[in-house]
Amino acid sequence: MTAPLSAPQLQSLLSQSLSADASTRKASEQTLLQAQSAPGHALVVLRLISELTLPDATPVRQAAAVHFKNLVKKGWEPDEDDKSAQNLLPPSDRSIIKNNLVELMCTVPPQIQSQIGESISLIASTDFPSQWENLLPNLITRLDITNSPDVHWDVVNGVLLTANSIFKRFRYVQRSDALYADILYVLNLLQEPLTKLFLNLVTRLESGGAQQQASTVSCLQALRTTCRIFYSLNYQDLPEYFEDHMAEWMGGFAKLLEYKNDALVDADEEMVPGPIDNVQVAVVQNLNLYSNKDEEPFLPFLPTFTSLVWNLLMNVTPFAKHDALATISIRFLSSLIGKLMHRALFEGEGTLREIFSRIVIPNLTIREIDEERFEDDPQEFILSDMEASDTESRRKCSQELLRAMCRQFEQQTTAICSQHVNQMLTQFASDQNQWKMKDVAIHLMLGISIRAESTQFGVSQVNDGVNIMEFFTRHVLTELQEPNMNVRPMVKATCIKFVGIFRNQFTKEQFGALVPLLIAHLYSPYVVVHTYAAASIEKILTSKVDGPNSTKITKLAGSDLKPFLGNLFTGLFSIVDNAELNENEYVMKCIMRALNTAKDDLLDIVQIVLEKLTAALALVAKNPKNPQYNHYLFESIAVLIRSVSTKDAAYTSAFEQFLFPPFQHVLQMEVVEFTPYVFQVLAQILEFRPEGSGLGQAYTSLLPPLLTPTIWERKGNIPALSRLLVAYLSKGSAEIVQHKLLLGILGVFQKLIASKANESYAFDILRAVVLFVPQDAFMPQMKDILQILMMRLQQGKTTKYVGLITHFFALFIGMFGSQVFHDQLNQIQPGLGLMIINQVWVPRLQAAPPTRLEAKTQIIGLTKLLCEAPALLVNANGTQAWSQILACVLNIIMSPDSHLNALTLEENDDAEIGYDATFSVLHFAIRPVKDPFADVEDAGLAFVKSLSQLCASQPGQFTPLIQQCLQTEPKMSIGLERLSQNAGVTLI
Repeated sequence: MTAPLSAPQLQSLLSQSLSADASTRKASEQTLLQAQSAPGHALVVLRLISELTLPDATPVRQAAAVHFKNLVKKGWEPDEDDKSAQNLLPPSDRSIIKNNLVELMCTVPPQIQSQIGESISLIASTDFPSQWENLLPNLITRLDITNSPDVHWDVVNGVLLTANSIFKRFRYVQRSDALYADILYVLNLLQEPLTKLFLNLVTRLESGGAQQQASTVSCLQALRTTCRIFYSLNYQDLPEYFEDHMAEWMGGFAKLLEYKNDALVDADEEMVPGPIDNVQVAVVQNLNLYSNKDEEPFLPFLPTFTSLVWNLLMNVTPFAKHDALATISIRFLSSLIGKLMHRALFEGEGTLREIFSRIVIPNLTIREIDEERFEDDPQEFILSDMEASDTESRRKCSQELLRAMCRQFEQQTTAICSQHVNQMLTQFASDQNQWKMKDVAIHLMLGISIRAESTQFGVSQVNDGVNIMEFFTRHVLTELQEPNMNVRPMVKATCIKFVGIFRNQFTKEQFGALVPLLIAHLYSPYVVVHTYAAASIEKILTSKVDGPNSTKITKLAGSDLKPFLGNLFTGLFSIVDNAELNENEYVMKCIMRALNTAKDDLLDIVQIVLEKLTAALALVAKNPKNPQYNHYLFESIAVLIRSVSTKDAAYTSAFEQFLFPPFQHVLQMEVVEFTPYVFQVLAQILEFRPEGSGLGQAYTSLLPPLLTPTIWERKGNIPALSRLLVAYLSKGSAEIVQHKLLLGILGVFQKLIASKANESYAFDILRAVVLFVPQDAFMPQMKDILQILMMRLQQGKTTKYVGLITHFFALFIGMFGSQVFHDQLNQIQPGLGLMIINQVWVPRLQAAPPTRLEAKTQIIGLTKLLCEAPALLVNANGTQAWSQILACVLNIIMSPDSHLNALTLEENDDAEIGYDATFSVLHFAIRPVKDPFADVEDAGLAFVKSLSQLCASQPGQFTPLIQQCLQTEPKMSIGLERLSQNAGVTLI
């Protein structure tokens, strides 16, 4: 066992890890990596952090704190597949760490304190509260400043920030008894000390108790974090204690909203919020939380806070530093004005007009910073302006306020808004330099016109008092028809956005006229304009109308897009090919959608599109930066393969020729962001290869490297690699056996089955072996395979695993019969097959009946178990199992939830497609589900026919068993009778 480093050795290594020399850094990091597995290593790190107090040692101390945090991140709750992390932090070390970490955090400088605080949060995410009961009491003792004239602000703020990071999870975790138990535990200890701290801080601020500016800023920071903790503790429900002490908290909130201190306001600062701004944002977030909950104890305070928030909005500057305060304040007013119960606070035309003139219009108007972002930072502008973005902006919140006003005062709001719109458009008509007025007018219309919409499907209901199409024709279409792309680009962007938002309101014929105009805007030199054009085209291509038989069909079919296809791809790829532009995910998504719409019309352009996509792939592979762009790029390749190869499988050879070189480069250079995509596309091409064509030279040479253990070490590869192995088995099992590679594939199965996270992929491979490999090639290994499965069942029996193994058993029996199943298991242990049926299989079917294709597979496998009777009916236990299996089969057949005749879910090309940090499935490369028993059209009828043949083979023996099974289940009896009638058989 490796001995831990001494403190001097560790200090020296950490110092070397900060060296400017790369080789020195790398060598020290490698030594640290080897040393961290030694017992007690983490304790030596903490001792070093505690004892290195000289100023010149701060960088090493900070490096030690980061090293410790990374140890905790990797080793406190290690991944089951990461063997190197299993023993980083033994139990004896953990106890010492938890007993001393809070004390250490309170004694180190702020820059080190933040790292220790993060470490506490990481540990708390798994251990708090049940395995770290002294954490919260230790934190709370540092928050008592009642009798402290000189407050140690670094300690107070460090403790508060740590507590806040621990309690944040209360906002996002799904409601459960365990969650409420944790919240109650925290409330019982913290609610009173937190309230006392809050009131003390407000008093210090109000009375000038924090006299120096630095102390005042620290006090405001503490207040801001206290408000965020209050938010977390109140997020799920209003606790009784806070209800009883509502007056104290609300009184403090009111004082904070009224607080002014000119010394803390930097008039020259335009971007960064000040400390007062940050506190007031946190206060209004709490008010917004309470207003959305409609808590009755909060209602008496609403008039006061409505006035205070209104006054805040009257005084915020247009600068970015006040964006957060403006948006949350507008949201607070929106939450009130949209509810009938608060109608009295706002009714009256004068109030509504003032909201328009003093809140809505000023916050919709383009500011200087908006113009700068539009030109210099288009990604940031798009992020804040796109309706699908989660980022809040003043313009978005102002439009939400308008919609809230329309919910309660639609007629008055529409009338007032129309007056402003007409005035602004008149101003613009008389002086086209007043283009900002037109932009505001369009945004006002967007605000009042929409009654109901969704990000995915657009506007579904509009305000009857607004003529959207007339406004579009007079004021939006004319802007889009202006050929000069340098004229009013921000207004053009807004008009294009208008088209995308109201895509459902346009007819197919209108789309025919709009698409060429939008394609023209793909050539705009302004990134925002051509991005919005691509995004709107993409949305148009997903816009749907009612079709036959209650279906939905796209308004624009491939034939409708065909006349524009050449110009569309030319415009889109002109953006992709422009090396001066950043990767544009909206453009690539539009390419993906256009390829999917065109489908049958791609054969003529497949080569040039593929050349463009592979060129884009080669470019981004050098430095992958935008995961969404990368995802849509591979989706585009996948949809091209699917569309073309479905029509003519011979095209797979062309795809191999084009894609193998860049894919091999990705694999050789270990571009980890792309390898899962590459494996999925390789699997897709292989699956489309013509039947009987085998693997081909390229795929044959690629297989042995895919079976090396190192490639399976990276977790992100496993789902895609498993899929690729299944494709190999389905297309080239004979070659796999010939080249003696089957044992390597079974080795991969054995590695995956050992991990709960990967067990489903192990069964994917095992099912493919059974389905595609010749029986005489794999059956000699079957005993070993079953022993591995049984050992895993014994060691880690979970609901998921039981579902997987019983699905496999059903498939195996369906393929090879009941007797082979029993013979194989009896080699391991006599009677094991019957034991598995009674103790594992039947209970699983009773608790969680299968659906769709697995339901069919289960019925076919269970039918053979029932009807190949000698293997089962050997004793009373077997007879009981036979009856239980019969009941399970009938339950599956009769249950409408089984969807027995709908083997797969409907393909949905409107599903949310995009990057996922864990594993990004390529939607357009998803493997079509194949029915292993396609020759059985109706599993229910096949079952009853087999049962009838069994009864006829031994008259009078099985009928009593059937009757005994069904005597307590009349519905099953009726169901079996109906099945028999449908099949034209009788049970005797």
